[in-house]
Amino acid sequence: MRTLRLCLFPALAVLALLAGWLHWPSLLSAAEPGDVAASAAPAARSSLDRWQVLPIPADATPGTAPPADADWLDAELREPRVELPKDAQGIWIRLRVPATEQWHRPGLLAGRMYSRHVQVYERGVLLYESSRGFDFDQGRLLVPLDAKPQETVLDVRILNKGERAGFLTPPQLGEFDELDRTYIRKELPSLLLGVSLVFLAAIMFICSSFLSRRQRGFWISLCLIALSAGLLISAYSPLLYLYFPDAAQVFLACFELSLFTMFPALGYFVNEALERKSPPFQRFTRWQTYYSAFGVLCFVAYRLSDGQLHAFYDLVSVVAVGFLILVQMVWISILSIAHTFQGDRQARILSLGLLAFAVSSAIDLILFYGSGKSYVLFLWKLGIVALIFSLVVILARRVSSDYKTLVSYSKQLEQFNLSLERTEKLKIISDLAASVAHEVRNPLQVTRGFLQLLSKKEDPQSQDYITIAVSELDRAAEIITDFLTFAKPDLEMIVKIDLHELLEQLDLIMGPHAAMHGGRLVIISEEGLEIMGSPSKLKQALINLIKNSVEAFGQEGIIELTARAEGGEAVLRLKDNGEGMDEEQLAKLGVPYFSTKTKGTGLGTMVTMRIIEVMNGSIDFRSEKGKGTEVTIRFPLTGQIVSEMTDAISLPD
Repeated sequence: MRTLRLCLFPALAVLALLAGWLHWPSLLSAAEPGDVAASAAPAARSSLDRWQVLPIPADATPGTAPPADADWLDAELREPRVELPKDAQGIWIRLRVPATEQWHRPGLLAGRMYSRHVQVYERGVLLYESSRGFDFDQGRLLVPLDAKPQETVLDVRILNKGERAGFLTPPQLGEFDELDRTYIRKELPSLLLGVSLVFLAAIMFICSSFLSRRQRGFWISLCLIALSAGLLISAYSPLLYLYFPDAAQVFLACFELSLFTMFPALGYFVNEALERKSPPFQRFTRWQTYYSAFGVLCFVAYRLSDGQLHAFYDLVSVVAVGFLILVQMVWISILSIAHTFQGDRQARILSLGLLAFAVSSAIDLILFYGSGKSYVLFLWKLGIVALIFSLVVILARRVSSDYKTLVSYSKQLEQFNLSLERTEKLKIISDLAASVAHEVRNPLQVTRGFLQLLSKKEDPQSQDYITIAVSELDRAAEIITDFLTFAKPDLEMIVKIDLHELLEQLDLIMGPHAAMHGGRLVIISEEGLEIMGSPSKLKQALINLIKNSVEAFGQEGIIELTARAEGGEAVLRLKDNGEGMDEEQLAKLGVPYFSTKTKGTGLGTMVTMRIIEVMNGSIDFRSEKGKGTEVTIRFPLTGQIVSEMTDAISLPD
């Protein structure tokens, strides 16, 4: 239970973070105290749905304005024209900005763009310039403008080393501060989602110290998956590079290392979840881990070479890793589907998580290529969250299963200890009975004989005393006989027993006995049930149990005795609606001289358990105070017996 609580705490922590995620944007949208008057009635934002682009050749000299006779290309949201020609180093973008006098502090926002170096000119005058010295080329353009009553033309010069440059979304005009808050509200959820996963991984890693060695590897692999996914999502957010440009190289390193870490950890987790039933996939995961270690070394070499190994590292990190991930996801999907058809619930949960990840990633790719590579990948983040959620469910099921197994083993150990204690007591009784029974039985028989001779004399005064003495001697003889059951069992022929016939005979014997005490005996038996043993001894054991039930019920008592075949065994269930027993009384069943009856010795139940034991059977008692008792007896059917009963095993008289 402690482990389950540890699982619950990180989940609550992440829910708290997500609640903050939903609440934080509303705080950001509120106006600052100094801007209350200015934002009382802000003007609506407007969007520049069309703009013009002009590629900048690779051999072009830097300038403050595009060529006057250039052939501009029209661009819009559906066709942003961000793909660069092979011989281009960037693009010019021309914007026709309408009058901005309606805003107190106007600004221009391009929320999604590809760029490394940006310059904004108005009639050749530089208004804004931004440059970044790292490889992350996704960013924004937020430029403060002067409030003007007439239209102006802005030329934006964008340079980039990659294959894309330009605006992904139409630029917007509005209040500068409001545009800034709008951009943060839009980008913040992704960042918070990544941070939440990192926080979840950190807490789970701390909690791993409380787990057993068997559970720790499974748990830590999920920690690595959550940590890697969180770092991937966080490092993909432009906000980090916007507000922490000095740490950009650290964020990019986290992104690359997470990419090399996440999928080997996923392979290990799937291997453990499917109980290592696929050795080929296990070997593939091992080789994928080796390749990831090689990829990390290549990343270090790429950084130390100051970008000179870019082509080689691009092959190692993008092409090869992408191929391995594709093979891994297809393989995991096949394994999970195969195990799902075999009835494995964990595989079914894993299949749902993989399906969510695959569908979201596929939709992302379709939209990405359908938009001419201008679409910003986003749905894959939700797919990763769904996949991690399914993995958490699998882990929780594994922990719960381990806990149930531990409880089951504890109960079995307790039953074993009770059985061992009972066996030791029975051995003591057997040893004691073997040394005493014969010495006591002979004098009792002699005494009884003389008392019978004295009873023939006509002495009315002593007749009653003699009768009582003989009765008590008979009772003592019965007790000694029960002891001899354990001390000196006699050999007896073992034959096939037809349970259906034996129970019919038992009904004729014990049915009237139950009716005399205001009850009813109901016997239901399947035909063809045959076991090996002694009919008389089995009948004796069942009679003892039925007599106990008769003595336990009150008026309108019912005793049900059923016999049927279950899994190669003959199962007899005796159930009554008597007074029942509590757990303490159940634990003492079979102990000599323990009985719930005022005149009982407890030896009858002990004899019954001994008879069933030597017939290779088992007996189980279940009872509830005030509701009754159920006894379950199991014997191997004759067709299922693997080894014959040895000559050393014998049955009591």
